[in-house]
Amino acid sequence: MSPLLTEPHIQATGWQTMAGCIDHTLLKPDATRDQIIRLCKEAVYFRFAAVCVNPWWISLAASELERSGVSVAATVGFPLGASHSTVKRFEAEEAIRMGANELEVVMNIGALKSGDRQIAQNDISAVVEVAHARGATVKVILETPLLSLEEKIVACQISLAARADFVKTATGFLGGASADDVTLMRGVVGERAGVKASGGVRSAASAQAMIEAGASRIGTSSGVAILHELGAPESNGR
Repeated sequence: MSPLLTEPHIQATGWQTMAGCIDHTLLKPDATRDQIIRLCKEAVYFRFAAVCVNPWWISLAASELERSGVSVAATVGFPLGASHSTVKRFEAEEAIRMGANELEVVMNIGALKSGDRQIAQNDISAVVEVAHARGATVKVILETPLLSLEEKIVACQISLAARADFVKTATGFLGGASADDVTLMRGVVGERAGVKASGGVRSAASAQAMIEAGASRIGTSSGVAILHELGAPESNGR
């Protein structure tokens, strides 16, 4: 089993501000129970905003994070976004029932690229309706590496129309975030939604660049390394 982490007794510093912007992420298909537990212990120790996990691990993460103040973010329609809207809706309901309070849904990329804007919007709305009724937040993954400039703009507009809380760059499976994309997305959504940069953010410099471009959340599996770059203390057992 992974060693437990003890709570730090330290004053607020720059790295803690960064920690509050990070979704500590483990979405690999071969992730194990011990790795998810470790992820959660790190999230509590460093005070990350959330952990982001695949649906199978929601209950475990929710149990580990109970009363910690760290959110449980779960994927929906991941990673392709090609599930039927009814399936995404059910997946969202199950995720919230198991303890997730943030949902990250991959939009119907094929519908968007086919020009079926209303279908793509309705697909997001199906998840938002379920989530908002239960007090959960929805982040829409646009998969920007696959989109043209115009499609990125439309994807943000669709997400706003569907009342999503965040737009997110990418799954990380098909390419990463860019500061230019974050700037574009922030320009479209303004203050009406958050912007999450995810995919390839592995250093303090890249995380800071995303925040300066307009990101309000950073999704990364390198959160601990990023904080150590910024002077965060080592955790017990590391």
